[in-house]
Amino acid sequence: MSSETSTSQDELYAVADFCLIPIGTAETSVAEYIAECQRVLEKSGLSFKMHGYGTNLGPYIHLYGSWSAVSDAIHACHKAVHAKGAARIATDIRIGTRTDKTLPPGQGNALKVQRVEDILKKQ
Repeated sequence: MSSETSTSQDELYAVADFCLIPIGTAETSVAEYIAECQRVLEKSGLSFKMHGYGTNLGPYIHLYGSWSAVSDAIHACHKAVHAKGAARIATDIRIGTRTDKTLPPGQGNALKVQRVEDILKKQ
């Protein structure tokens, strides 16, 4: 069972959207640093998807799982990117939780998009 589905009764299921921006690197591209974060997320067992949202400073990543697993994964990304040589990192994080409905792990945003697409098809 992945950490995404092994949440306890007192643990909140979270959907996080975060943008990790390495600062003070010798390169103008941050792709190598973001790739390092992706490697960390792959090892976490959580569901995630990178997307180009917002500015060109850094890609945003949707991350799904228990609150603690999500925050641990973001922390691990910071450690890995620092270890790769980034002296500073700025991260924007938006986390959502809900208790009114049970959704399949990692499916919440996909179901929201599908709902809107279904409405548009009816018109």
